[in-house]
Formats: sequence, C-alpha cells, structure tokens
Amino acid sequence: MKEYFQMKVDGAFRLFSIEHLLTLCVIGLLAVFLFTFQKKLRQSEWKNGLRFFLAAALLISEAAIQFWYLYYGNWSVKSSLPLELSDLAVLLAALMLATGNRPLFAFLYFAGVGSSLQAILTPDLGGYRFPHFQYIQFFTAHGLMILACLFMIAVEYYRPTFRSLWITFLLVNVYGVCIFFFDRATGANYLYLMHKPKAASLLDFIGPWPWYIISLEAMTLIVFLLLYVPFGITEKEGRKQLSMKTKQKWSRQSD
Repeated sequence: MKEYFQMKVDGAFRLFSIEHLLTLCVIGLLAVFLFTFQKKLRQSEWKNGLRFFLAAALLISEAAIQFWYLYYGNWSVKSSLPLELSDLAVLLAALMLATGNRPLFAFLYFAGVGSSLQAILTPDLGGYRFPHFQYIQFFTAHGLMILACLFMIAVEYYRPTFRSLWITFLLVNVYGVCIFFFDRATGANYLYLMHKPKAASLLDFIGPWPWYIISLEAMTLIVFLLLYVPFGITEKEGRKQLSMKTKQKWSRQSD
C-alpha cells in the first residue's frame, strides 16, 4: 500500500493508455448519468445534499494533495499552490456549489471546464499511474470540477451567456498577467507561462516560447466558443419559437 503514496516512482504516465481511457470513460458516464436522470435529481430531496457532497469532495481532494506534499516534504511555492487555472477551478467549484453563485458558475463553465478538459486529456503526471494516489487525486479533482458545472446545468438549470463568455475571457487574461509576474518573481511556471510542460500536451503543437502563449490565447477563445455552441443553438431556437408564437398571437387578434 505504501508504494501507492510514495513520492518517487518508476515508469511514466502513458497518454491514452487503457487506464487513461477507462478513467475518461468513467467521467463521461457520470456526466451522461446526470443528464439522463436530471428530472429525478431535480425533484429528489437529496438534491441539495448531493450538491454539498460534491463541494466537500472537491475541498477534500485539494486538502489531500496539499497534505501529501507536506508529508513528504515536497511542498513548494513554485509548484504546490493551486494556481493553475484547473486547480483554482476546483476550489471555486466548491464555493459555487455551496452558494449557487451564477456569475461564478459562468466563469467556471468556460474557464474551469475548458482547462479541466485539457488537464484530463493531456495530464502532466510525470511517472504517476493508476492506482497511485497522485493519479486518483488528479482525475477525481478535475473530473468532479467538470461534473459540478454539469450538475448546475442539468439539475439547477443554470446557463452561461455569450456576454459571460467574453467576461470570462477577460478575467482569464487578467489572471494570466498576475500569474506571469508571480512566476517571474518566484521562478515558478504556473499556467506554463515560462516554458512548456515536460509531458506531452497541446502546447507541443503550437510553437516555441513565447509564441505559443499567443496561440494559446486563440485556442482558449475557440474552446470557450465551442463550449457556448450548445447554449447558443438553444437560445436561437427559443427566440424563433417566441417569434412564431408572437406572430400567431397578433394574427389571431387581427382576425
């Protein structure tokens, strides 16, 4: 059992290995479950209990990784703070679930889901593989963050707006500027603003430093727009139906 918690491990995480794909499938199935049983969950007396359970699980996952760093004497300002966008989203998602804050949901849907999807698809895990604690904690935290937003959509009927997309994009850029100066001051590499991660990632395909940061800006906006597409289509259909009903109403009144 001790080998599943040790800091130094042999081997390397393999991208899209069987264990990686199975983990992604589990997260995907839980998402499907939320939308399949969304009506029952809305009417269930356990709805609020499930929200707070998800919030507690997110907080515990972050507390667990911080304790692990401290226990093995590996905690560092340069690498252990939850300043990566997907890590910060884990803490903010717990707050969103507990408070039901709608602007926070909108920010997390775009910035949190977007960054967490990238994290679980191309994780920077070094040599940690299943069933190591680091592997389980990483996918649990980021998977639950995505599910937290999907829960608010499916069960609480929250919706992001096109305006919130641009507000989130602006906030992410402001946050990135702050982290850039923090990285420069501490020698850290949060948000990978100083150099690319050692593990394979999407950054490998978009140029060298610092030009990949510009490409990353464009990719971020594209991801945000793709995340908005389902809601944009729904809003467009809703406006069409409202327009048709209005026309029918005026037509009957004129008759």
